[in-house]
Amino acid sequence: MTKGIFVHRSDSIYDDSPAEQYQFPRQYLTRVSACIGDWIVYYEPSKIRDTRGYFAVAKVAHVVPDPTAKDMYLALIEPGTYLDFPNPVPFNGPLGLVERGVLNEQGKISGRAQSAVRRLSIEDFNRIIDLGLAEDDSFLPRIDETPENLLREERSPFQFEIERDRVANLGSRLVRDRLFRRRVVEAYDARCAVTGLKLINGGGRAEVEAAHIRPVDRGGPDIVTNGIALSGTVHWMFDRGLIGLNDDLEILVSRQANNPDSIRSLINRTGFAIPPQRPLERPHPAFLAWHREHCFKH
Repeated sequence: MTKGIFVHRSDSIYDDSPAEQYQFPRQYLTRVSACIGDWIVYYEPSKIRDTRGYFAVAKVAHVVPDPTAKDMYLALIEPGTYLDFPNPVPFNGPLGLVERGVLNEQGKISGRAQSAVRRLSIEDFNRIIDLGLAEDDSFLPRIDETPENLLREERSPFQFEIERDRVANLGSRLVRDRLFRRRVVEAYDARCAVTGLKLINGGGRAEVEAAHIRPVDRGGPDIVTNGIALSGTVHWMFDRGLIGLNDDLEILVSRQANNPDSIRSLINRTGFAIPPQRPLERPHPAFLAWHREHCFKH
């Protein structure tokens, strides 16, 4: 097993769905196969406008021939392992090159940097993870927080000395929930997508919550397009199917709600959920469809 870099473009011609599969040609079969059972980092090239750089991590479960395309293969991602970085990591940032395995003996960037799939050393993997998952969630709400512990609690930085600890925490539900919450709240600028309200409490924390559209325990990934920022009451209604969303983000109110007029009074004037600024972070139609089919009370 070995860790790797998978290059992915949002405008790719390949049939990629980063949380589920990565399509690649035969020439990369040996490299990708070496990553089976191990973690990979997704990278978006620097020439892409508003590039995210190194933007996510996932674990490769299997590699299979693509049944729909000749001489193409699919790296299947282990369910529940994909995780967006709350901090996109640039290829060459303030601390210099983070993926130092692309340097040649003279210390120059080699042709390896152009490869769509390449091996990633443990040292480079750790460096990227440390930067991508570094926590700065002072604006996020806390669970059962009181004024007393708001003043007294101090957070430890999300840093680990050995590779084993990093990998263990990538699978921690507590860590993943916290990072998912931060990623979604930032994407929506701390604003409830349904009410349009942006409320910050006295401690400077956003009151909005991050809701999974398709819950993790029902097969939903920790990806921003499977999330939406909602106030506490709206989150409760969304999870219980009293409200839902069409693919165009039109807000639906269940006929089974006891007081539909009160629910409609909470909805912003447009009648549509307010999307993130970046189109790539909008709720994905597949997750919205799942919620309408399995959760929303028609």
